[in-house]
Amino acid sequence: MTKPEAHIRLAIDAMGSDLGPNEVLEGVALAIDRVPRNTNFILFGKKKDLEPIVLSNSILSNSKVEIVHCSEVVGMEEKPIAGIKGKKNSSMSLALQSLKEGEADALLSCGNTGCLMAGGAIKLRTLEGVERPALCTIWPGRERYFTLLDAGANPHAKPFHIVQSAVLGSNYARVALGLVRPKVGLLTIGTEEGKGNEVIHETHSMLKDIDGSIINYAGLIEGFQIFENVVDVVVCDGFVGNIVLKACESLSKLIGTFLDEELRRNTLRKTGALLSKGAFRSLKQRINPEQFGGAPLLGLTKNVIKAHGSSNRNHISGAVKIALDLVQHDMLTQVSQDIQEANEILRPEPLTNR
Repeated sequence: MTKPEAHIRLAIDAMGSDLGPNEVLEGVALAIDRVPRNTNFILFGKKKDLEPIVLSNSILSNSKVEIVHCSEVVGMEEKPIAGIKGKKNSSMSLALQSLKEGEADALLSCGNTGCLMAGGAIKLRTLEGVERPALCTIWPGRERYFTLLDAGANPHAKPFHIVQSAVLGSNYARVALGLVRPKVGLLTIGTEEGKGNEVIHETHSMLKDIDGSIINYAGLIEGFQIFENVVDVVVCDGFVGNIVLKACESLSKLIGTFLDEELRRNTLRKTGALLSKGAFRSLKQRINPEQFGGAPLLGLTKNVIKAHGSSNRNHISGAVKIALDLVQHDMLTQVSQDIQEANEILRPEPLTNR
């Protein structure tokens, strides 16, 4: 379901990027050409830093862009709770507050991940029936993109939390990847029944209970199947997901470094590399993460998108598109319905403790 035409307001934490606010604002400027005319941007940060950038950029200065002055910035080294509660006038805190008060429909930040997750949980709370939020990422597969979650929001997940992540990830795959009935797989150490630990066994059983009515559960998958498009949603706890994410990012960089070194080793290889330039360009486009430059923190009452601290302007532009997709498709309404239905099947008795 697509949300009817209305003003969409995106809050941008402009101060959290490793590359500085200029790169963030350049990303917003890139996105403006691709967003609906009814989109407004609220920039949170130090006015003395942001205003000159906006005034010097014709796209920004001629668009619906507002600056909200924030005297503080949450640093990358700060602890989650202290970073939010100790800096109430930071760009991240005030942007979250604007989201809570309905002044914005979604928030995009490149800032401290722990602080953003803690701030989201404290200020916004989770949707009714959702126990833990999950960070969802999009990855390139052999034939098409797929989602993986939880990428680090909840490293101490219980089976029920992982099942809820499957519901959240399935809804996100519908919106972001345009899939009608995405297949969900539970990541473990083997596809045979009984493989894995007790958490996996219990999660597997619960996922089978909601298969068909709420999600399309394809069963257990192993690590070497992740990129084979066996499933569209790879679900795991935040501890495993974060390790997989960072290990794959590191391996990707290492292979790129090795390839560059080998292609430059002698004149013949340099010539071959030049002749293969088109193939390398196509390869780069196939694995290009820029169009999905942000990872939503799913399960909250509002739309929060986390971009990598080192995101360039193209990543930021891609993250803006994700934010708009979530708002326009009104994903929160569908998630609430699916979570309620899953809870009625798995936990018919109301919870007394969250």
